Amino acid sequence: MERQSSLDERFEEFAAQRADALLRYGYLLSGNPHDAADLTQEALVRLHRAWPRVRHKQAPEAYTRMIMTRLHMRTWRLRRRERLDWALPDTARTDQPPSDDGLWTALAGLPKRQRAVLVLRYYEDLPDEEIAAVLGVSRGTVRSHVSLGLAKLRATLPNPAANGSSA
Repeated sequence: MERQSSLDERFEEFAAQRADALLRYGYLLSGNPHDAADLTQEALVRLHRAWPRVRHKQAPEAYTRMIMTRLHMRTWRLRRRERLDWALPDTARTDQPPSDDGLWTALAGLPKRQRAVLVLRYYEDLPDEEIAAVLGVSRGTVRSHVSLGLAKLRATLPNPAANGSSA
């Protein structure tokens, strides 16, 4: 019983230290604070179940990010197949992104896998091999999604260099 208590304390310490970072990561994946909280909570529940195994074999945070990314991709696939039968509300209600520079809107407009690849590469600073492992795809697919996603972002966002050179 004492061993279990020690494991639980270590898990609680990890969760307390990394919860905010995981929540931010979930927001970058989903673009929605409520979905980010759900992703973080479900990932931490799953991490707790695997804690004795994970804490020795691999980094718990990387494992948790992998869980969150896979949950996000699976949820997106399920939602894509849903057919809603009720009428939509008269007015749209969306949460505001943290800044108004257009990046969040452009990022939210990308397909889910391209967004996930860009978040993993530029926010989490993961190499192609790790991104491929997290998403369960090849390195070539990762590179393709990065290229396509960046091209869409470049086409959507204004070029800051062009604005600065006219002065």
